[in-house]
Amino acid sequence: MNPNNEIYPVEVFDGNDWESAMVKSLLDNAEIEAFIKDGRMGVLEPWVVAGGGAGSVKIFVSNVDYENAKEVVDDFLKAEGTPNTEE
Repeated sequence: MNPNNEIYPVEVFDGNDWESAMVKSLLDNAEIEAFIKDGRMGVLEPWVVAGGGAGSVKIFVSNVDYENAKEVVDDFLKAEGTPNTEE
């Protein structure tokens, strides 16, 4: 496979369990395939400090869908009044 055509997962969101569920739903509605990492950890061990905060839940998408997914995430963050710290 040509390295330029390689497909790999990219983190697109990092937040608490509720926020991650909302973002995952928005990505699903936009027909962007995504998966949640550390979902159980975010619920079972909220006292554990992980990258992104306590009980951090991460959402990953394909690098091919990253730009479209970031638009969905940015719209969610704007609606929530949360600044985007990745820019």
